[in-house]
Amino acid sequence: MDTEIIRINENSWRIEDSGVRFFLLTGTDRALLVDSGRNIDNAREIAESLTTLPVMLVNTHADGDHVAGNGKFDAFYMHPDEEPNYRRGDRKGTILPIREGDVLDPGGRPLEVIHLPGHTPGSIALLDRKNRVLISGDPIQDGRIFMFGRFRNMPDYIRSLEHLRAWDGQFDEIWPSHASFPVFPDLIEKLHDGAQAVLDGSAAGRPGEIYGNRIREFDLGFAAFLCDP
Repeated sequence: MDTEIIRINENSWRIEDSGVRFFLLTGTDRALLVDSGRNIDNAREIAESLTTLPVMLVNTHADGDHVAGNGKFDAFYMHPDEEPNYRRGDRKGTILPIREGDVLDPGGRPLEVIHLPGHTPGSIALLDRKNRVLISGDPIQDGRIFMFGRFRNMPDYIRSLEHLRAWDGQFDEIWPSHASFPVFPDLIEKLHDGAQAVLDGSAAGRPGEIYGNRIREFDLGFAAFLCDP
């Protein structure tokens, strides 16, 4: 599959891979690949074509569309709660555990880990304080958020969005893994209220199917939740 490499600024790139994006962030000493793609296994080679710095990998979570290139790394950073999701595909590699409050710093660019369970148990976001950006993975986006099947938990998701209020005012943009780029902080409360409406039964949904799974889709206008029927 073809990928599109787009430079965001002097030390950040987004790589678009058939509906999912991953990121390369450089510091003064190292480069950090945030996720490794959906349909490709050469995310490491792409990163190394963009920088001469040594490349390390962190996964926002372990759904298959975010870990296609993990096999090119012996070790990578991931929240430990995500390991069952990662290993279900008999995937290899050493998980270097990261938890909320940990900081990954490729040099002069500290990235704070924020734990956001719900979409998956070990979903994380990264707060790039220097650039006032939140790299959100899947939980914050204006596309279709998968909340059906194993590992999904809507009450946890709602609590995670409430948890993010502790970082109000600390980022101006959100870089999600799907749909529009960028999105902005006001989307967080919209997603919170929409998810609560789904959970309460006050949002209207319609039956559907995706990848052979029966679902109920709640299209809220600004985003959609795909849930168990």
